[in-house]
Amino acid sequence: MRESLAHMTEVTVRAMSPQEFDHWQHELAAGYAQEQVAAGNWPAEEALDRAREANATLLPQGMATPDMLFLIGETADGSPVGHLWIGLTHPRGVPDCAFLYDIEVAPERRGAGLGRALLAAGEAAARERGARALELNVFGSNERAASLYRTSGYRVITQHMRKDLLA
Repeated sequence: MRESLAHMTEVTVRAMSPQEFDHWQHELAAGYAQEQVAAGNWPAEEALDRAREANATLLPQGMATPDMLFLIGETADGSPVGHLWIGLTHPRGVPDCAFLYDIEVAPERRGAGLGRALLAAGEAAARERGARALELNVFGSNERAASLYRTSGYRVITQHMRKDLLA
């Protein structure tokens, strides 16, 4: 059931602090490594190092990398909800299209409609900085996230598929 925007908890975003960024970078690499292993893309013993290398490639200047937004979502009372990482320059050069690299609602805040509100706040932040579209990637095993994106107006523009042949 789609949640009415009128009843959605309002979430605003602010820039991450350097300490928040450092903590998030560690969590991001660990989560990305797990997703890549679960998808069958990387062997477990290499995954964390490969995830860290991938992040370092995307963020050569860390938090100071140009055209990157590192945001913390908060409710009106200042309670943290989660975080977003948005690149204002699309990784494949799509004009006027930002790219959502990461969005996550804090585990203790999930299931209350805050993901949709956090996504909307990130979209607004990208729009305010000139983006006319926002693209993202979602792992096929993450049906909950895929459903959130579909019901938030996102559509599939490319799709990678795989069949295991050793079964």
